[in-house]
Amino acid sequence: MATLTAPDLNGYKTVSESEIESFKENGHIMIPGVLDSNEVAYYRDVINKAATTYNTEKRKLEDRDTYGKAFLQITNLWEVDENVKNFSLAKRFGKIAADLLGVENVRIYHDQALYKEPGGGFTPWHQDQYYWPVDTDKTITMWMPLIDIDTDMGMLTFASGSHQCGFIENVPISDESEIMLQKFVQEKGYKIARAKTMNAGDATWHYGWTLHSAPGNKSADVVREVMTIIFVADGARVTEPQNKHQEADRQRWMAGAPTGELLASKLNPKIL
Repeated sequence: MATLTAPDLNGYKTVSESEIESFKENGHIMIPGVLDSNEVAYYRDVINKAATTYNTEKRKLEDRDTYGKAFLQITNLWEVDENVKNFSLAKRFGKIAADLLGVENVRIYHDQALYKEPGGGFTPWHQDQYYWPVDTDKTITMWMPLIDIDTDMGMLTFASGSHQCGFIENVPISDESEIMLQKFVQEKGYKIARAKTMNAGDATWHYGWTLHSAPGNKSADVVREVMTIIFVADGARVTEPQNKHQEADRQRWMAGAPTGELLASKLNPKIL
């Protein structure tokens, strides 16, 4: 049962030097216990209520394309729900992001609930930063399950070291990206890394250029509930969009900020 009082998420969690070095080398890391059981119980309830309220996907699973089957995606809940705002703008998360990136401060790019339904499809290989018109590689995504999960529920999967290649292919999440980037992963011989289990409140963190994917949710009746937050190093600037998705992101997640301007719109507050 979630507590009635919102847990304070401003207290920092120390990231060790070995964790920072592992992140830099592999492009991803799993940090256990970012939230304790009471904290995750409270915010799971908050996020589920908001996600249910603002979910716009009404099609049956079988009527969607590969992207649509991969997950229900409800974005920037912090904008519309004050309780989710306390979660997404938490200093605890921002400090971990800044420490892993080796920067003084970060700004939120956006949050998104990613719920993989029972029987939901695989998430194709992709790079998050394909969508982001920013002039830095100091970008990071936190991926936190709100329930205990295992590999059969759609565990995030990484190609270790792939971030070092930077931009690879101008392709969005799709069947095409799965084919092209799977071939790239095999040719490069990247080690594939995937946790066997994660507890609610654990979190993985990965660079914007780290190749990642996820299998489908084989569960018969359990939704894989995950909340994600994307952070960008403070001081980053907006770049000229290289595809229609970057232009859409510039308009939506950067409040239409012009090319060359600091990423500092009202939608991108500093966290620390």
